[in-house]
Amino acid sequence: MATIKRFEDLEVWQKAADFDEKLSSLFSYERFRQDHGLRTQALNSSGSCQDNIAEGFERGGNKEFMNFLRISKGSIGETRGQVIRAVRRGWINEAEAEPLIADCISISKQLSSFINYLKQSDLKGERYAKEPETEYASDSASIESGI
Repeated sequence: MATIKRFEDLEVWQKAADFDEKLSSLFSYERFRQDHGLRTQALNSSGSCQDNIAEGFERGGNKEFMNFLRISKGSIGETRGQVIRAVRRGWINEAEAEPLIADCISISKQLSSFINYLKQSDLKGERYAKEPETEYASDSASIESGI
């Protein structure tokens, strides 16, 4: 597996971000104006999924990252529940909900696979990698120039 340098390069984060856009367009304000709470909760939990992937990645340790991936998995499960609730309340129909539910399940499975991969990995994370023994010229140059 190639080393990922940025959370934006993680396939699961990309899928979660794409899903959030899809959900946002379907859960438009106009459609949900009488059920603002459901709309807000669905969009918040969907956003939380991708946000926790990002935050966990940036923490730099695999154990902490796995914890945030578990939180993301919970968030996408919550989003799936909100989609089902929207169908039951009549705000969206089954045909609109089916692809969203399938996306939620797919993201959840991908998160589980990623957690299992990290569990089996001997790597502890970026935070535990050995620092290179070099001068940080760009940092000192910035300080000297007043930037």
